Amino acid sequence: MKERASRIVPYMAFVAVLLIIAAFATKAFTHTDSKRLLIAVVPMATTDEYWKSIHAGAVKAAKEIGVDILWKGPLTYDRNAQLDVVENVILRKPDGIVLAPIDRNAARPGVENSVRSGIPVIIVDSNLNSNQQVSYVATDNYKGGHLAGEHLAHLLHDQGNVLLFRGMAGNASVENRENGFLDALKKFPQIRLLSANQRIGTSYEESYKSAENLINRFKSANGKPGIDGVFCPNETSTFVMLRALQDSGLAGKVRFVGFDTSRKLNDALYKGQIDCLVVQNPVLMGYLGVQKLVDHIKGKVIPRQIDTGVTLATTENAQDPTVHELLEPDLKRLLQ
Repeated sequence: MKERASRIVPYMAFVAVLLIIAAFATKAFTHTDSKRLLIAVVPMATTDEYWKSIHAGAVKAAKEIGVDILWKGPLTYDRNAQLDVVENVILRKPDGIVLAPIDRNAARPGVENSVRSGIPVIIVDSNLNSNQQVSYVATDNYKGGHLAGEHLAHLLHDQGNVLLFRGMAGNASVENRENGFLDALKKFPQIRLLSANQRIGTSYEESYKSAENLINRFKSANGKPGIDGVFCPNETSTFVMLRALQDSGLAGKVRFVGFDTSRKLNDALYKGQIDCLVVQNPVLMGYLGVQKLVDHIKGKVIPRQIDTGVTLATTENAQDPTVHELLEPDLKRLLQ
């Protein structure tokens, strides 16, 4: 009997240890399984309507999937400020980061540091000069610029003098739009490119002055514009060029193709002061950025690049429901 009891006691102790281990394992698994993922979303700026649309899309995805969003970015297009934001976000140790880099080269060390820390990154809007990101979710910006060039040529009946007023240097999406525009013009030998080397500055005032000087450079002695058309590859360049044309009395007289939307740009489109806006889908961009990053975290394979589409919004089609939703997305509804 004593021998049997001596065998039972170690056995019962062994079972007890297994039960304790199982209890801790179950507790650990339950904690991990129920933990909500935190996805940081870092835009180029937080005040522009375009980035508010990115935010709305990200929030919509987060609500549907059941994750939390950390929305953090610089107020304006400040490269160094964004780099600081990325560094601080990494210290928060989110489960992943969705980033729209202002500068494709400057943001690279931060992204690679994030990946080394076990935090995956998806790039949206403007690409990064790296292969460490999980995916790139954006407009086909070259295609957008190419469509802009073809449409401006159509407005000018394939002849005339045009300007390219560039966006900020180092931004991949803007440069791809500019390259697409320039390549499109090569098909129209009777369209003369008067200037393609002027760009926006680091402030509104500097950018406006640059646009104003560009217009005045080609004015004739009798005040006629000297230009027939202009293309601007982002919201900032489009807005300051619009103001410069309005202030010089040329709005609606010079064929004008811009990029992106805002209330003021949309109003100018409706009035015919802008002929066409190349419109992206930032809500979808923000949505897919979060959705695909969560898919990746959960072990799913996602494409290396995802095209969110591009649309030409004109004075003629602006009230079409599909186009109008891109021009004026209902952000309040999306953020509810």
